[in-house]
Amino acid sequence: LITNPQNGEILAMVGSKNYFDRENSGNVNLTTALRQPGSSIKVINYAAALSSGFSTASILDDSPISFKFAGSPTYTPVNYDGKFHGKIPLRVALASSYNIPAVKVLATIGVSKMIEQGKLMGIESWNDENRYGLSLTLGGGEVTMLDLSKVYSTLATGGIRHSLTPILKITNWRGEDLSTPILQESIRATSEEIAFILSSILSDNNARSPAFGPNSSLVIPGKTVAVKTGTSDSKRDNWTIGFTPDYVAAVWVGNNDNTPMNPSLTSGVTGAAPIWNEIMTNLLAGKPNEEFPVPQGLIPVRICAANGLLT
Repeated sequence: LITNPQNGEILAMVGSKNYFDRENSGNVNLTTALRQPGSSIKVINYAAALSSGFSTASILDDSPISFKFAGSPTYTPVNYDGKFHGKIPLRVALASSYNIPAVKVLATIGVSKMIEQGKLMGIESWNDENRYGLSLTLGGGEVTMLDLSKVYSTLATGGIRHSLTPILKITNWRGEDLSTPILQESIRATSEEIAFILSSILSDNNARSPAFGPNSSLVIPGKTVAVKTGTSDSKRDNWTIGFTPDYVAAVWVGNNDNTPMNPSLTSGVTGAAPIWNEIMTNLLAGKPNEEFPVPQGLIPVRICAANGLLT
């Protein structure tokens, strides 16, 4: 799914590899299907955290932890690589997509805060708050690609959420314009500062290198592009979603019948990322690099990575 974040126009939509391949459930539109988003949903959690006193310099502790709630089994989150990375800045925790810090952040701000933020940014499927726990930040709540694209478009526009539309205009046989559906008014879903900070983190190749390496499929040489991956625990869904101020490109890889994939295709940079890279490379070919505009009042400073304080 490719959209224009500035006005919500859907520029391209491919819901399945082959609609007529009914033996493989080809007539399923995966852009409108409910799927687990994996870590791609973390941006909502961190948007809520940044509005609740956290900053990119906040030091998060990536160490073992278990949560016990009455009537529920013990929940012990793990990182994708099975390792612990100690105390790290929030910037690195999000860019490298470490799970344990994200869960700890959600435990601090509360699940209801993330759900509220998600609805503001475009998620329409989180209607029963009682269904969700701390795993929500790791993709435990199903969403559609359409809604996820609205979430990332919100970051691309500096915090303004637009409704999506596949229709530019409707005309009759005389060429006269007919009325089109009235779109929901655009709303401010995050502050301009939070949208920029998240875009900055997701376009920071140094911050994601600890997990993805410096030369992954998430890099578009010579271009400033924010991007996030996501993989469901069941290995049924693999995502890569990235954006510039002009384009949001969302790619999902999986089986239409919801069966698990081959594990070799489900890491953060194998399944969807190479497809996304080719799409974004072609979209940006021949266009000048466009940085995300820095809001007035935000001042970059150097910090100590060990304690989050000024150097």
